[in-house]
Amino acid sequence: MQRPTIRPATRPTTRRRFLRLGAAWALALGAPARAIEPFTRKAGGRLKLSCAAYSLRKYLDLKKPSMTLEEFMEKCAAWGTDGVELTEYYFPKPITAEHVARLKRKAALLGLDITGSPIGNNFALPPGEERERQVAAVKAWIDVSADLGSPAIRIFAGGAPRGASEVDARKWVVESIEACCAHAAKRGVFLALENHGGVVAEADGLLEIVRAVRCEWFGVNLDTGNFHTRDPYGDIERCVPYAVTCQVKTEIAPAGEKKREADLARLVGILRKVGYAGYVTLEYEAAEEPLEAVPRHLETLRKLLSA
Repeated sequence: MQRPTIRPATRPTTRRRFLRLGAAWALALGAPARAIEPFTRKAGGRLKLSCAAYSLRKYLDLKKPSMTLEEFMEKCAAWGTDGVELTEYYFPKPITAEHVARLKRKAALLGLDITGSPIGNNFALPPGEERERQVAAVKAWIDVSADLGSPAIRIFAGGAPRGASEVDARKWVVESIEACCAHAAKRGVFLALENHGGVVAEADGLLEIVRAVRCEWFGVNLDTGNFHTRDPYGDIERCVPYAVTCQVKTEIAPAGEKKREADLARLVGILRKVGYAGYVTLEYEAAEEPLEAVPRHLETLRKLLSA
């Protein structure tokens, strides 16, 4: 079996190249980037329930798997979700076109949407071979995601390398994302940047990148458990207007305080306030046995989303 063919990105038009380079030059020179507009949404948008494969990582871990992605989808169908989020980590390697097609078929027969396809990457890198490898890997995963029917891939920013400033690292993240944008647009897959530590550990750092990237196929993968600030709920509210996907965790940890149970009703209320529409994905990370805790939390979310 061979890897799925990586389709080359089309060459952007001269105007797009000019706009992209202009944004990069402005950021490099310290000029304030013009903020992109939050997504225009109408109040009352439908919220649908999904479950992340990461929630069952102890069973899906490829080092010693006791569950396949197909079996994970069967669990989600039994638990009554509308969709499933299939993380790249749990795809047997090499990833083949045949396996991707089987997963798509399985989801269709179970009546599930594939709601997202997260990948692990590092874009906080200076120009060079390693950054090119990271960009190529994300482009290849865009193709897999498009073939799956996934509307978005979760990407990471990364942390500033030793000796580099966070300002430089965020500039490199913008450049790396924009290097993937034409291909994402061609395949119709959103690039969704998660607030996942490093240079996007706080809302200001995340929003600086979001407002600098010029790409209509880019937005935020909002993870409700990843802001460890004094006011994580406030930071979530600031970022949700830019969200194209949302992962809800059952715990939250404000700065200087112990981790505690998240207020799921409050989180859903924040989503509704800005008119977020689409999937709300449970990403379970707490200590309780996931096969017991996940269906219970899904039921709680289902009631809140349908209220």
